[in-house]
Amino acid sequence: MIHRYRKSHEKIAMGLLAYMPQERNVKQLKKTMALYNERPNWQLFFWKADNYYVGIIGIHVEDDEFFTVQHISVLPSFRGEGIGHEMIVSVGRVMGNRQAKPSKETKNFMTKCSA
Repeated sequence: MIHRYRKSHEKIAMGLLAYMPQERNVKQLKKTMALYNERPNWQLFFWKADNYYVGIIGIHVEDDEFFTVQHISVLPSFRGEGIGHEMIVSVGRVMGNRQAKPSKETKNFMTKCSA
């Protein structure tokens, strides 16, 4: 189930985002978290399963038509269960009529999900 990020869960978010190759550097990870904490059009959502946060998806709301999936990560022990795909679908519902598009970092994954 999808849940909106709250600043009180910042360490959990950082831990999940750190599984993405471009976010392994602590300085970069802090910059990324600043975007999500300071800009309302950058939004994070957790995926919760078995009472644990097991995935995270970060989006940038471009306009009334599109949002870009900037980050998507699932704990390694939960990969292959369709959680990433479910996060994209669930965030799409939250975004209403906006269409999802990938960032450079999420393009391969999103292409795989739509196949």
